[in-house]
Amino acid sequence: MAYSLKTDKIRLRAIEREDLDTLYLLENDMSEAGSAVTNQPVSRMMLWNYIENYSADIAADGQLRLMIEDAGGNTVGAVDISDYDPFNRRGFVGISILPSCRRRGYAADALALLCDYAANTLGMHQLAAIVDVDNEPSRSLFVSAGFKSCGRLRSWLRRGKTYSDAQIYQKLF
Repeated sequence: MAYSLKTDKIRLRAIEREDLDTLYLLENDMSEAGSAVTNQPVSRMMLWNYIENYSADIAADGQLRLMIEDAGGNTVGAVDISDYDPFNRRGFVGISILPSCRRRGYAADALALLCDYAANTLGMHQLAAIVDVDNEPSRSLFVSAGFKSCGRLRSWLRRGKTYSDAQIYQKLF
């Protein structure tokens, strides 16, 4: 990647085989139910196949996933653009930080870098995020990154036998 995806605090980089255990923890972290896409466990084999077959070509894959490293080179999370729509130049952003690394500003820095990359390198027009209304840390993260609340999705997220509303946030470039 010719584009520099780093600050003094973090670096965004492509997925490596060594990220298997970190991805396993992130994908199966039930404490992040407010942002989970699925409610079924993801196996190491599924993730290994994903890593082996991932091309990092947002146009081909419809997504771009990057790992977040701290200044010491430790992987602390992942950030991605999914549901990429090249015609309308938009996608959805997702971010996940290991529980032991939360509340240190990694998510804010990663989101800022990703937005800059999406706008200035990928030529995207906008990013959106869907966040559980009860997930105040994520809601605050997106607002502080310049995302605007643009709607509420009623009974959008299934939580066992009940449903939770979600807030949709959008950032135009």
